[in-house]
Amino acid sequence: MQEETLSESGPVGADLHQGFVVAISIRAKEGQGDAVGTILESLVAPTMAEPGVKIFAPYRSPEDDREFFVFELYRDAGGWQTHQETLHFKQAIERLLPLVSRRERLPYIPYIESR
Repeated sequence: MQEETLSESGPVGADLHQGFVVAISIRAKEGQGDAVGTILESLVAPTMAEPGVKIFAPYRSPEDDREFFVFELYRDAGGWQTHQETLHFKQAIERLLPLVSRRERLPYIPYIESR
């Protein structure tokens, strides 16, 4: 069986170009970086189990350990809305917000249609 890879020409790559993206930038308060990282890590498994989610990928800056970026890809805007209504999201946000000085969420839709 041939393994699929992430490429623009393959089915997986094409699937990544369709959907609703949310780019999230987070800055932890002084001394709270590890706690923020733990909260984001705890969201990965339950979020990836949601039917409307394609990718939930948190990143931490190698240059500033208080800076985080989360890349989220949903099947559609409804998937994002449903995610925000889950218990795991609500509980994580309740713990997260007091620990951060900034949280910016920017939604995106495909600019160029896939072939």
